[in-house]
Amino acid sequence: MKAETIAVATATAFFGFVVGWIIGSQQVRVSPAAATQGMTQSQAAPADQAPKLVDEVEVQALKNAADRDPKNATARTRLGDLYFDAERYDEAITWYQESLKVDPKNPNVSTDLGISFRNLNQPDRALKQFEYSLSVDPTHLMTMLHMGIVRAYGKQDLEGAAAIWKKLIDTAPGSPEAQEAQKRLDSLKAAHPGMGGAATSPKKENGG
Repeated sequence: MKAETIAVATATAFFGFVVGWIIGSQQVRVSPAAATQGMTQSQAAPADQAPKLVDEVEVQALKNAADRDPKNATARTRLGDLYFDAERYDEAITWYQESLKVDPKNPNVSTDLGISFRNLNQPDRALKQFEYSLSVDPTHLMTMLHMGIVRAYGKQDLEGAAAIWKKLIDTAPGSPEAQEAQKRLDSLKAAHPGMGGAATSPKKENGG
């Protein structure tokens, strides 16, 4: 094989690996409404897709409800969810933070806040928020899944990502979150064979 052909093949393979790594870092997107019910579709969208809109009538009604009742966490959370689904993460963050001021022990809202930070490429703030979520609920599955994602792709902390994903798999084997964590863990180890430890598979439930 000619040297030029070898060089082209090597460059192509490396480019494919890098593209795959980038896509993997952005694959999971979890809607706040599904935070306690498992995974949803990919976050990736065509570049020419029109911006997502919010229902301004519902937004105004919720803002009125929040203004009337400073302790209405539900209205504040719903506003965060609407802005999150529209990918307006700055506004989602504002309302999730407002909700947590009223109900600081809600790990679902805290984790949605962390995911919003992650979607704005703020990995340190995301990890800090996920740590808070786990202080409220040490076995919150969605938190552990996304903490691993941020560690792996936002901080390049591969061992840290593997550790939290293994903990998730051991905590809730067979759950959608554990299945997603296992896929990501396997991909991580395939891309980095030198990582310590071996990938573990989700345990079967009820002996099945």
